[in-house]
Amino acid sequence: MSRVTVLMSVYNGEKYLAEAVDSVLGQTLSDIQLICIDDASTDSTPDMLARYAEADRRVKVITHQENTGQAVARNDGIRIADGDYITMVDADDWLSADALELAVRSLDSDAETGAVLLDLVYHYPDRTEEYPMRSDKQSWSGKEAMELSLDWSVHGLYVARTELFRRYPYDDTCRLYSDDNTTRLHYLHAGRVGRCGGVYHYRQHDGSMTNSISLRRYDILEANSSMSHTLRAENLEKDILSRFERERWINLTGICIYWMKNDGMRMTAAENGEILRRMRTAYEDVDRSLLPKRLTMKFGYRVCRSFDSWLRQVRAYHKMRVLLKRDR
Repeated sequence: MSRVTVLMSVYNGEKYLAEAVDSVLGQTLSDIQLICIDDASTDSTPDMLARYAEADRRVKVITHQENTGQAVARNDGIRIADGDYITMVDADDWLSADALELAVRSLDSDAETGAVLLDLVYHYPDRTEEYPMRSDKQSWSGKEAMELSLDWSVHGLYVARTELFRRYPYDDTCRLYSDDNTTRLHYLHAGRVGRCGGVYHYRQHDGSMTNSISLRRYDILEANSSMSHTLRAENLEKDILSRFERERWINLTGICIYWMKNDGMRMTAAENGEILRRMRTAYEDVDRSLLPKRLTMKFGYRVCRSFDSWLRQVRAYHKMRVLLKRDR
C-alpha cells in the first residue's frame, strides 16, 4: 500500500514527460505510487517510461495498443491503484515538491474531508498566473464545492480518497472535458472539500489538445450534456440544474463563436458539418425552460424557434462584436 497514487496518462509526451515524472518521484512524501498509462504513443514515450519503471519500483506502466483517451486510460490506472488517496498529473505539468505531503497531512487530519484542492498556477510562454478562485474560504461542504465547480469558481485539480475514484471513475463519454464531470461528482460526495497549500503547475502551450485545431475541442458539448443528465440523476435542486444549464448555454454560444472565428475556416466541409451536427444536438438537448430570463434577453444568447435561427443570431452577434472591436 502507498499513501498516494498518481495517475499520469501519456500520449506522445516526450517533450515534457521527464519534468512531470521527476516532480512526482521527487516529492518530499516518498511513499507514493506513480501509474503511467501510455496511450499508444508513437514517439519516445514508451522507452522513457520503461527506463523510469526499471529505475524506480514505485513506477508502474500500463501500455495501450490503441489510443483510448484520458478518461479510459486513467480508469485503467484506478483499477490497480494501491494508494489511500489518488490524484492525477498530466504529462506536461508538474507538482511542487511538497504537494503530496501537504495533501496527505490535510486529509489525514480530518476524516470528514474527502478531497483537498491543490493551488493552481498557469504557466504561459510569456507569463505565470495564479488560478482566479472566486471563493476565499479554506473549506466547503461537498455540495458547496460542487456548486462552485459548475462555473469553475473553484478549479478541478485535487487529491481525493481512493473510494471516491472507485465509486465514481472518470466519465469516458468523450475524449476531452468529461473528466470535469467526475470532479463535480467527487466534490458532491466528498463530505467536505478543503485546500492544502500544495501547488499544481499547469503548462499552457499550443501543443496541448485543448489548444489545438481538432474536433476534440468540441467534445465539451457532449461532456456538458453528460453532466446535465448526471445532475438530474443525483436528484439535485432545480436552482442547481438551472445554474448548469446556464453554463451549457454560455458554452454553446462561446464555442460557436470560436468556430466562426477560427476552426470553421481551416477545417474540411465534412469536419464543419460534424461540428454543426454536434452544436445542433447540444442546442436541442439544453433545457431552455431552466435558463434565466436575464441571459436569454441578451442578444447572442436569446432562445430561438430553431437551431438555424439561433445560429443566424450568433453569427450576427459575432459580426457586431467584430465591428465594435470587442471580438478579436
